[in-house]
Amino acid sequence: MTEAVIRTKPGMTSVKDMPVLQDGPPPGGFAPVRYARRIPNKGPSAVAMFLATFGAFSWGMYQVGQGNKIRRCFLGETSETRDSS
Repeated sequence: MTEAVIRTKPGMTSVKDMPVLQDGPPPGGFAPVRYARRIPNKGPSAVAMFLATFGAFSWGMYQVGQGNKIRRCFLGETSETRDSS
């Protein structure tokens, strides 16, 4: 559709002669824009995160130590088999 039909003005007219049709804000205005920085208070504290990290690290090192014991046991068995032959 042309603007002439939409604005109910017959025939081809100049843009300058056409009535202005402009959108405006809704009644009561727009809702306010929230721009404030909001940092939630939820989540673990720094002490809890430190303890969790320390616990995970300790458990990992324990697992490494257990793996080293098993590896040493296997190395001892292989060296005993080489010595006996």
